[in-house]
Amino acid sequence: MVHGKLIMKDFSLFFSDLNTEPYKTLFSGADRVWDPLKNLNALLHSLLQNKTGTHFSEGVCVDRNEKGLFIQKWMKLDQAVHLKELDIFIDVGTRLEPSAIIKGPAVIGKNCDIRQGAYVRGNVFAGEGCVIGHATEIKNSIMMDHSEAGHFNYIGDSIVGSHVNMGAGSKLANLQFRSKEEKEKGFIHPIQIPLESEDFKTDMEKLGAIVGDHAELGCNAVLCPGTLIGKSTWVYPNLMVPKGYYPPNTVITPKDRKPRIIEK
Repeated sequence: MVHGKLIMKDFSLFFSDLNTEPYKTLFSGADRVWDPLKNLNALLHSLLQNKTGTHFSEGVCVDRNEKGLFIQKWMKLDQAVHLKELDIFIDVGTRLEPSAIIKGPAVIGKNCDIRQGAYVRGNVFAGEGCVIGHATEIKNSIMMDHSEAGHFNYIGDSIVGSHVNMGAGSKLANLQFRSKEEKEKGFIHPIQIPLESEDFKTDMEKLGAIVGDHAELGCNAVLCPGTLIGKSTWVYPNLMVPKGYYPPNTVITPKDRKPRIIEK
């Protein structure tokens, strides 16, 4: 298992290119791979400052109190939309389907699909060609270019690399089990990730998964809070993956109901 300090510093274990915009901005100053999630709101507002676009002429219901949109008709954007009062930017070519909800701040790239029943719950960045599909919820998360969460997915407090496919029903859980004391007194112990012989402190009460480029998550797979999946890793369907680090180019399969790692 890779040393915890290497996990913090070597983002290339997960992502191939963070030197071009907008990912250069999103990861600017990050010391640990999950750090962009800690101040994603501010990072999105930084990106929004440079955006320009039109308003919707029809087909949406706007709620300024909730800083959100309810999509009422099928549409494909022939020009970018920037709603400054909602902190929402949606780029050209993106397709929107009825009953999708988008709350700001949100930056959605070119040629995405935001499908029926999708819930973009705020603090969301989606790169070019992403799919946020039917009954999929995403909050405080980054989806990089050409990644797909097409059916019944949950993405909470997570970073999903480029060209990742989340099979139907796969989930990135972000809240670990809480004790009676935590529930009654209203606090959450920060998530710790087992790396080598010690637990590494994330300083985050909620943290989902870091999923590297070209990873494949099988249908109904569940990644526990604090799971770090390296590039080009496959997770078999119906598998629960415990928190921890899983290296690039591996296959995580069940054995006696426990995960095992096989080199591809």
